This record gives sequence, structure tokens and C-alpha cells, in this order.
Amino acid sequence: MARPLAGPQSLLRTLNGRAILETLARRGPLTRAELVAETGLSRTAVTQVLRMLENSAAVVPAGVDRETRGPAAGRVALHPQLGFAAAVHVDNHAAHVALVDPTGAVRAEQHAPFPPRADRVEHIAALVEGCRRALNGPLHLVVVGIPGIVTADGGIRDDQGPDGGAFRAALSARLGCPVRVENDVNLAALAELTEGTGADLASFALLLLDDGLGAGIVLDGILHRGFSGVAGEVMYLPQSPLPIGAPVLGDEVVRDLALAHGRDPDATIDQHLDAASAGDEAARAMAAEMGRRLTLVAGSVALVLDPEAFILGGTAAHPALFEAALATAEELAAQLPIRLLVSSFGPEAPLVGAVGEAAAALRATVFSHAVPGADRSRR
Repeated sequence: MARPLAGPQSLLRTLNGRAILETLARRGPLTRAELVAETGLSRTAVTQVLRMLENSAAVVPAGVDRETRGPAAGRVALHPQLGFAAAVHVDNHAAHVALVDPTGAVRAEQHAPFPPRADRVEHIAALVEGCRRALNGPLHLVVVGIPGIVTADGGIRDDQGPDGGAFRAALSARLGCPVRVENDVNLAALAELTEGTGADLASFALLLLDDGLGAGIVLDGILHRGFSGVAGEVMYLPQSPLPIGAPVLGDEVVRDLALAHGRDPDATIDQHLDAASAGDEAARAMAAEMGRRLTLVAGSVALVLDPEAFILGGTAAHPALFEAALATAEELAAQLPIRLLVSSFGPEAPLVGAVGEAAAALRATVFSHAVPGADRSRR
């Protein structure tokens, strides 16, 4: 007769503790009976682990369940003072900060444009501190999404310093906690993967248009960053009749298109596309050219990676541009079928992705401190 597998009790308590904490983070306050049903642990194991978690101030009583039959049962929840993480989206014009708790709930939010000649580290830190004034609890970490190439170690390709990490190091020192830097389009792709249009797709490429054009690539359910962080930099893909090295789409390109079609070169991309939706013929011609370029980028990526679909995000999801891209895709369908979809989050996708990553990293951090032996169990 085979003997049942056995292991150190400390390891079992660690695994059970993480299971209960993850369940409370996902579901909110629960009774012991509900935790037994959710985790598959025995009632005795749940009771023992909850006693341990209460002693470490990781969980607290959270009222009484009076809705189910039988004697009222007490609920437990994550301790509200476990702390927070900051999710930050930085573009060329502004910073958007959201403070999240271990459940992933946004507890405070601030957004402000960069003042002229402002220090971006000080600006971001001021927004984070503004969010923290209304909340009690430590700040454990920060996840920042930025435009540009982010290296495997979290440095910014064109940032100052010998390791390309001057921004990250300065922000970490200013806020007194670890800072993780991610490419903003990659964060947008993670948002689509976890709870957006890409959740039901095994592979997709997110094409996000803001000041420039970038791609977030998901293959077999995993974000592909590339060896040096360059994966998804589609802004300069060769495209006839453009000269090699010319940008395919972005603010500079749209400005030139506006001049060529007799429209205001200082208008934003969205303003041109709004005019196209309203029937302006010059704006419609601009949208058609932008849609052609966008679809040819998708075609180039499709020939190499063959994803299930392309998700258009940011300004690329504007109805006028999406319709123009669809029209080009239909013309090319006989040679190369391309499936185009619209982002679930629009311009907010990078921040949504940063919130998700910040919440996950926060849970890993605070749960490792809440469960004795958790750090040793991961070695």
C-alpha cells in the first residue's frame, strides 16, 4: 500500500496561508465555511491558518453573515492596513497615479500634466504623496509604465546613468520603496490579456497609437518582451513608399498628412479623426491613409508571428481609424487575412495594466511577510 505524501508542517502552513490570503484578496470577506469551500482545505486547517494570520495582523474580523441559514457566522477579511502599491502611467505630457490595495481596488487617484521644465521624478512623487494623504498604511512598491524601450533589468534605454536606470533609482530613493519600470504598451497588452479583449485569445498583438505607434505582443498567453526589450517597437517598420527609418504613424506623421490635405497641422490626431467621422473629406482621406499604414504594420507582424488577432488601442481604436483599417484589411484579405478587434480600455489601458501588475506584486510582497516561512518556501 502506497504511503501518502508528507512534507514539513511549516511548508504546508505557508501554502495554506497563501491560498487563504489569495482567496480573500479575490473574493473579499468570507466565513470559515466559505473558505473551506473555496480553498478545498479542511475546516481544521482553515481555523489553524486563520489563527496564525490574525496573530500576524494579516486578517481581521469583518462582520457577521446573517444571510445564510443556521447560526450567524463571522467573516474575515484582509487587514485594511496591509499597505498599498502605486501604479503610474507616464506619457510625454502628464502622469497618472493610482494607489491600489492587495485586492486590486483603486483607493486613490491623481492625474496632472507635467509643468514646464518640471522634474518628472518630483512631479510623480508629489502625485503619489497626494494620494497617500487620504489613506493609512505603508507604500510597498511602485509600478511605472513609460513610453520607450525598457531593458530586462527595468532600465530605460535612453535614460541617464551608466545602467540606464537613473529615473528608476531616483524615484525609488524619493519614495523610499522599490520601483519597477515597464513599457506602457506592454502594460496595456497585459490589461487586455487578463481582463480585456485578449482574455479569450491564445495570442494577439496590441497596436496602441498615442504620440507614436507601439505593439504589445502576447504569445501562448505570455507577454513577449524580447531579449533586450525591443519587441513591439513597430514605429519604424519598413513600409513602401516610405524611406527606411521614417516613422510609420504618430504625431509627426499626422502633422505632415494634415499639411498635405489642407487641414490644421496643429490639430490633434483625435480632432482629425472626429472630423472624419463628421464627414470632412480631407479628414476622411487622412484617416484612410492612417488606416492603410496601421494595417500594413499588422500585416508585417502577422507574417512573422501569425497571432490570432490584432487589438487596436489608444487612438487606433477611434471609430474612424478602426473603420479605415478594416477597409484596408478587407482589401488584403485574399492575400493575408487579418482579424482586427477594439481594445476594452482605450487610452486607460496602460494604467489598467499597471494597476494589475502593482496589485499582484503587492500581494506577493505583503503575503510573504504575513505568512511565516513564505520567503524560505520560494527558494
